[in-house]
Amino acid sequence: MNAEIYNAYVAILHDELVPAMGCTEPIAIAYAAALARDTLGVMPERIEIQASGNLIKNVKSVVVPNTSGLKGIEAAAAAGAGRALEVISRVSPDQKEQIRDMVSRNICSVSLLESGRVLDLIITLRSGDLWARVRIADRHTNVVLVEKNGSVLLEKPVEAPGELSPEKRLLNIRDIVEFAQTVDLGDVRDILLRQVQCNMAVCEEGMRSSYGGNVGKVLLRELGEGVLVRCKAMAAAGSDARMGGCELPVIINSGSGNQGITVTVPVVEYARELGRDEDTMLRALIISNLTAIHQKAGIGCLSAYCGAISAAAAAGAGIAYLLGGGVY
Repeated sequence: MNAEIYNAYVAILHDELVPAMGCTEPIAIAYAAALARDTLGVMPERIEIQASGNLIKNVKSVVVPNTSGLKGIEAAAAAGAGRALEVISRVSPDQKEQIRDMVSRNICSVSLLESGRVLDLIITLRSGDLWARVRIADRHTNVVLVEKNGSVLLEKPVEAPGELSPEKRLLNIRDIVEFAQTVDLGDVRDILLRQVQCNMAVCEEGMRSSYGGNVGKVLLRELGEGVLVRCKAMAAAGSDARMGGCELPVIINSGSGNQGITVTVPVVEYARELGRDEDTMLRALIISNLTAIHQKAGIGCLSAYCGAISAAAAAGAGIAYLLGGGVY
């Protein structure tokens, strides 16, 4: 196929299919706070969080991993600010207590950021006369501003709302299917196998343990263990687990762990049910992943629209490929 399209699709998969622990919005807040803490150079006395409405909505009631069950924006910011640029996947008991103490002392303030963007975040840390500020916009790790005491250390232009990257402008279903059928799997095998390993692992953990409403277990108990039920039950168990503070990573799609699970699990379950080999399964996952990204490109990674719907439609496309389907 066209080399420009081929290279763009490989780049999209590598850029989009990345690991995240817990719900991606709290982790974005923790990441911004960690960067601000590293920039400030000392522990903050106050943390000011300005966030867009959809960001606030998605973080408000979610458990932040490795905080002993703490929920919400303040916990996410404290987790990042207390850890500098170290990831929050490894937090000692003393550090967990420090995070809880920061939250209990009410050093965090939260306000609505009305910028017109669905994902916009500004975190300011203060200690005495010192301050540091970080802004993330449009994508969960897209740092567009870093300031310290009035000096700009990093500044990037912010894209116009809804503007697509050059790579995503090339997405269309016909080329996605052709790419999936012809791609050298060596270019994408590692990231796809990582997606399968991580996302199936968190779903299996959800089935083994008790998270949220235990929806997966209920579905299997009430509806049996056919492949259609397993697709729904495993995905639901994975979602319950990650939203309930499970400390296993998930490979995301379109900036979302739940969408990452949804584009992966039904395709894997059907491939196993049908006895398809690994290469065929991976090609179906390419269709599922890229179709989901194509749908969400014009919607944005955060919106009132439930991304699990588009991700499920994309999984359906991947399953159709496993059943012998094509563009028509």
